Amino acid sequence: MALSWKELPKPAVIAHRGASAYEPENTLAAFNLAVRQHADAVELDAKLTADGRVVVMHDNSIDRTTNGHGLVREHTWEELSKFYSGRSAPDTHIPLLAEVLEAVTPYLMVNIELTNYATPFDNLPQRVAALVRKLGVAERVWVSSFNPVAIYRFAAAMPEIPTGLLLKSHPRLIYPLRGLIPHRAIHPHFSFVTSRRVEKWHRAGKRVFVYTVNEPEEMRRLFRIGVDGIFTDDPILAQKVRSEVKATPR
Repeated sequence: MALSWKELPKPAVIAHRGASAYEPENTLAAFNLAVRQHADAVELDAKLTADGRVVVMHDNSIDRTTNGHGLVREHTWEELSKFYSGRSAPDTHIPLLAEVLEAVTPYLMVNIELTNYATPFDNLPQRVAALVRKLGVAERVWVSSFNPVAIYRFAAAMPEIPTGLLLKSHPRLIYPLRGLIPHRAIHPHFSFVTSRRVEKWHRAGKRVFVYTVNEPEEMRRLFRIGVDGIFTDDPILAQKVRSEVKATPR
Protein backbone atom coordinates (compact mmCIF):
# COMPACT_ATOMS: atom_id res chain seq x y z
CA MET A 1 0.00 0.00 0.00
CA ALA A 2 1.40 3.39 -1.04
CA LEU A 3 1.35 5.71 1.95
CA SER A 4 2.53 8.81 0.12
CA TRP A 5 3.25 10.31 -3.30
CA LYS A 6 6.85 9.10 -3.08
CA GLU A 7 5.75 5.53 -2.38
CA LEU A 8 3.43 5.12 -5.37
CA PRO A 9 4.64 2.09 -7.33
CA LYS A 10 5.87 2.53 -10.88
CA PRO A 11 3.90 2.06 -12.99
CA ALA A 12 0.89 2.85 -10.80
CA VAL A 13 -2.62 1.66 -11.57
CA ILE A 14 -5.00 4.53 -10.82
CA ALA A 15 -8.73 3.76 -10.78
CA HIS A 16 -10.35 6.42 -12.97
CA ARG A 17 -13.43 7.76 -11.15
CA GLY A 18 -13.07 4.62 -9.07
CA ALA A 19 -13.42 1.14 -10.50
CA SER A 20 -15.84 2.62 -13.02
CA ALA A 21 -15.87 -0.38 -15.35
CA TYR A 22 -17.76 -2.21 -12.61
CA GLU A 23 -19.65 0.38 -10.54
CA PRO A 24 -21.16 3.81 -11.33
CA GLU A 25 -18.38 6.37 -11.75
CA ASN A 26 -17.48 8.78 -8.94
CA THR A 27 -19.55 6.94 -6.34
CA LEU A 28 -18.53 5.41 -3.05
CA ALA A 29 -19.38 2.03 -4.59
CA ALA A 30 -16.75 2.58 -7.30
CA PHE A 31 -14.12 3.91 -4.90
CA ASN A 32 -14.61 1.18 -2.32
CA LEU A 33 -14.39 -1.46 -5.06
CA ALA A 34 -11.10 0.07 -6.26
CA VAL A 35 -9.77 -0.43 -2.74
CA ARG A 36 -10.87 -4.08 -2.76
CA GLN A 37 -9.36 -4.56 -6.23
CA HIS A 38 -6.01 -3.31 -4.89
CA ALA A 39 -5.60 -0.32 -7.19
CA ASP A 40 -2.67 1.89 -6.21
CA ALA A 41 -4.74 5.08 -6.19
CA VAL A 42 -8.08 6.47 -7.27
CA GLU A 43 -8.91 9.53 -9.36
CA LEU A 44 -12.02 11.66 -8.82
CA ASP A 45 -13.58 14.92 -9.98
CA ALA A 46 -14.42 17.81 -7.65
CA LYS A 47 -16.99 20.57 -8.14
CA LEU A 48 -18.80 23.17 -6.05
CA THR A 49 -22.52 23.13 -5.32
CA ALA A 50 -24.73 26.21 -5.19
CA ASP A 51 -24.13 26.43 -1.44
CA GLY A 52 -20.36 25.99 -1.65
CA ARG A 53 -20.00 22.31 -0.77
CA VAL A 54 -17.43 20.19 -2.62
CA VAL A 55 -19.01 17.18 -4.34
CA VAL A 56 -17.59 14.43 -6.54
CA MET A 57 -18.99 14.72 -10.07
CA HIS A 58 -17.32 14.93 -13.48
CA ASP A 59 -19.85 16.64 -15.74
CA ASN A 60 -21.21 20.14 -15.29
CA SER A 61 -24.65 18.53 -15.43
CA ILE A 62 -25.88 15.59 -13.39
CA ASP A 63 -28.07 14.32 -16.27
CA ARG A 64 -25.70 11.71 -17.73
CA THR A 65 -24.71 9.89 -14.56
CA THR A 66 -27.67 10.25 -12.18
CA ASN A 67 -31.45 10.18 -12.08
CA GLY A 68 -31.48 13.97 -11.60
CA HIS A 69 -31.34 16.94 -13.94
CA GLY A 70 -29.57 20.28 -14.10
CA LEU A 71 -26.19 21.79 -13.36
CA VAL A 72 -24.21 20.86 -10.27
CA ARG A 73 -23.56 24.53 -9.47
CA GLU A 74 -27.29 25.30 -9.55
CA HIS A 75 -28.21 22.68 -6.91
CA THR A 76 -27.60 22.81 -3.18
CA TRP A 77 -25.95 19.86 -1.48
CA GLU A 78 -29.27 18.91 0.12
CA GLU A 79 -30.86 18.71 -3.34
CA LEU A 80 -27.98 16.76 -4.87
CA SER A 81 -27.89 14.24 -2.04
CA LYS A 82 -31.26 12.89 -3.16
CA PHE A 83 -29.95 11.77 -6.59
CA TYR A 84 -28.14 8.52 -7.31
CA SER A 85 -26.27 6.71 -10.08
CA GLY A 86 -27.19 3.29 -11.38
CA ARG A 87 -29.25 2.07 -8.45
CA SER A 88 -30.83 3.61 -5.38
CA ALA A 89 -28.37 2.71 -2.65
CA PRO A 90 -26.38 4.76 -0.13
CA ASP A 91 -23.09 4.04 -1.89
CA THR A 92 -24.31 5.22 -5.32
CA HIS A 93 -25.57 8.65 -4.31
CA ILE A 94 -23.57 11.74 -5.28
CA PRO A 95 -20.88 11.89 -2.58
CA LEU A 96 -19.22 14.78 -0.84
CA LEU A 97 -15.47 14.94 -1.37
CA ALA A 98 -15.05 14.64 2.39
CA GLU A 99 -16.92 11.30 2.38
CA VAL A 100 -14.67 9.86 -0.31
CA LEU A 101 -11.44 11.07 1.30
CA GLU A 102 -12.45 9.62 4.65
CA ALA A 103 -13.34 6.28 3.06
CA VAL A 104 -10.36 5.91 0.70
CA THR A 105 -7.29 7.67 2.11
CA PRO A 106 -6.69 5.10 4.87
CA TYR A 107 -5.95 2.66 2.02
CA LEU A 108 -5.05 4.47 -1.21
CA MET A 109 -3.71 7.71 -2.61
CA VAL A 110 -6.32 10.00 -4.18
CA ASN A 111 -5.89 12.23 -7.23
CA ILE A 112 -8.38 15.11 -7.04
CA GLU A 113 -9.15 16.73 -10.38
CA LEU A 114 -10.38 20.30 -10.01
CA THR A 115 -13.12 20.42 -12.65
CA ASN A 116 -14.28 24.01 -12.37
CA TYR A 117 -13.95 24.42 -16.13
CA ALA A 118 -17.26 26.27 -16.52
CA THR A 119 -16.41 28.59 -13.62
CA PRO A 120 -12.59 28.73 -13.77
CA PHE A 121 -12.19 31.54 -11.24
CA ASP A 122 -14.42 30.19 -8.47
CA ASN A 123 -13.00 29.24 -5.09
CA LEU A 124 -12.96 25.46 -5.62
CA PRO A 125 -9.14 25.28 -5.18
CA GLN A 126 -9.30 27.03 -1.82
CA ARG A 127 -12.26 24.94 -0.68
CA VAL A 128 -10.49 21.70 -1.56
CA ALA A 129 -7.29 22.86 0.13
CA ALA A 130 -9.18 23.76 3.31
CA LEU A 131 -10.93 20.38 3.31
CA VAL A 132 -7.71 18.42 2.79
CA ARG A 133 -6.09 20.36 5.61
CA LYS A 134 -9.07 19.87 7.94
CA LEU A 135 -9.12 16.10 7.34
CA GLY A 136 -5.36 15.80 7.77
CA VAL A 137 -4.86 13.88 4.52
CA ALA A 138 -2.30 16.10 2.78
CA GLU A 139 0.17 13.23 2.37
CA ARG A 140 -2.51 11.05 0.77
CA VAL A 141 -3.56 13.25 -2.16
CA TRP A 142 -2.36 15.05 -5.22
CA VAL A 143 -4.34 17.55 -7.28
CA SER A 144 -4.65 18.03 -11.04
CA SER A 145 -6.60 20.07 -13.57
CA PHE A 146 -6.81 21.24 -17.17
CA ASN A 147 -7.43 24.68 -15.63
CA PRO A 148 -4.05 26.37 -15.00
CA VAL A 149 -5.69 28.99 -12.79
CA ALA A 150 -7.05 26.28 -10.51
CA ILE A 151 -3.64 24.60 -10.24
CA TYR A 152 -1.93 27.91 -9.51
CA ARG A 153 -4.42 28.86 -6.81
CA PHE A 154 -4.36 25.43 -5.17
CA ALA A 155 -0.56 25.40 -5.15
CA ALA A 156 -0.56 28.83 -3.52
CA ALA A 157 -2.87 27.54 -0.79
CA MET A 158 -1.05 24.20 -0.21
CA PRO A 159 2.39 24.21 -1.86
CA GLU A 160 3.34 20.99 -0.10
CA ILE A 161 0.85 18.93 -2.13
CA PRO A 162 1.94 17.73 -5.59
CA THR A 163 0.01 19.07 -8.56
CA GLY A 164 -0.42 17.62 -12.04
CA LEU A 165 -1.06 19.46 -15.30
CA LEU A 166 -3.65 17.72 -17.47
CA LEU A 167 -3.00 17.98 -21.20
CA LYS A 168 -5.94 17.66 -23.59
CA SER A 169 -4.20 19.09 -26.65
CA HIS A 170 -0.92 18.16 -28.25
CA PRO A 171 1.91 19.05 -25.81
CA ARG A 172 3.44 21.55 -28.24
CA LEU A 173 0.26 23.63 -28.06
CA ILE A 174 0.16 24.24 -24.32
CA TYR A 175 3.19 22.82 -22.55
CA PRO A 176 5.46 25.76 -23.44
CA LEU A 177 3.44 27.61 -20.75
CA ARG A 178 4.62 25.10 -18.12
CA GLY A 179 6.91 27.61 -16.43
CA LEU A 180 3.90 29.62 -15.33
CA ILE A 181 2.07 26.65 -13.79
CA PRO A 182 3.44 24.91 -10.68
CA HIS A 183 3.31 21.15 -11.25
CA ARG A 184 5.24 18.01 -10.41
CA ALA A 185 3.43 15.74 -12.86
CA ILE A 186 2.13 15.69 -16.42
CA HIS A 187 -1.22 13.98 -17.07
CA PRO A 188 -1.41 13.60 -20.89
CA HIS A 189 -3.90 11.76 -23.06
CA PHE A 190 -2.47 8.41 -24.13
CA SER A 191 -2.77 9.23 -27.84
CA PHE A 192 0.22 11.58 -27.86
CA VAL A 193 2.47 9.83 -25.32
CA THR A 194 5.70 8.56 -26.86
CA SER A 195 8.89 7.19 -25.35
CA ARG A 196 10.72 10.38 -26.39
CA ARG A 197 8.20 12.59 -24.60
CA VAL A 198 8.26 10.42 -21.49
CA GLU A 199 12.06 10.67 -21.40
CA LYS A 200 11.89 14.44 -21.89
CA TRP A 201 9.35 14.92 -19.10
CA HIS A 202 11.35 12.68 -16.79
CA ARG A 203 14.51 14.70 -17.49
CA ALA A 204 12.53 17.77 -16.43
CA GLY A 205 11.77 16.05 -13.13
CA LYS A 206 8.08 15.38 -13.83
CA ARG A 207 6.11 12.22 -13.29
CA VAL A 208 3.93 11.05 -16.17
CA PHE A 209 0.44 9.69 -15.45
CA VAL A 210 -1.54 8.91 -18.60
CA TYR A 211 -5.33 8.98 -19.09
CA THR A 212 -7.68 7.08 -19.75
CA VAL A 213 -6.30 3.68 -20.76
CA ASN A 214 -8.61 0.68 -21.06
CA GLU A 215 -7.17 -1.38 -23.94
CA PRO A 216 -4.59 -4.07 -23.03
CA GLU A 217 -2.28 -3.31 -25.97
CA GLU A 218 -2.17 0.39 -25.08
CA MET A 219 -1.46 -0.51 -21.46
CA ARG A 220 1.45 -2.71 -22.56
CA ARG A 221 2.89 0.00 -24.78
CA LEU A 222 2.74 2.63 -22.05
CA PHE A 223 4.16 0.37 -19.34
CA ARG A 224 7.05 -0.57 -21.63
CA ILE A 225 8.00 3.04 -22.42
CA GLY A 226 8.25 3.87 -18.73
CA VAL A 227 5.23 5.95 -17.74
CA ASP A 228 4.78 6.44 -14.01
CA GLY A 229 1.18 5.27 -14.10
CA ILE A 230 -2.07 5.07 -15.99
CA PHE A 231 -5.62 6.08 -15.22
CA THR A 232 -7.98 3.23 -16.08
CA ASP A 233 -11.61 2.26 -15.58
CA ASP A 234 -10.51 -1.35 -15.09
CA PRO A 235 -7.88 -1.76 -12.34
CA ILE A 236 -8.03 -5.56 -12.48
CA LEU A 237 -7.14 -5.64 -16.17
CA ALA A 238 -4.38 -3.06 -15.74
CA GLN A 239 -2.78 -5.01 -12.90
CA LYS A 240 -2.89 -8.19 -14.97
CA VAL A 241 -1.19 -6.47 -17.92
CA ARG A 242 1.37 -4.85 -15.62
CA SER A 243 2.29 -8.26 -14.19
CA GLU A 244 2.63 -9.69 -17.69
CA VAL A 245 4.91 -6.86 -18.83
CA LYS A 246 7.12 -7.18 -15.76
CA ALA A 247 7.41 -10.94 -16.34
CA THR A 248 8.27 -10.62 -20.04
CA PRO A 249 11.80 -9.60 -21.05
CA ARG A 250 12.01 -6.97 -23.77
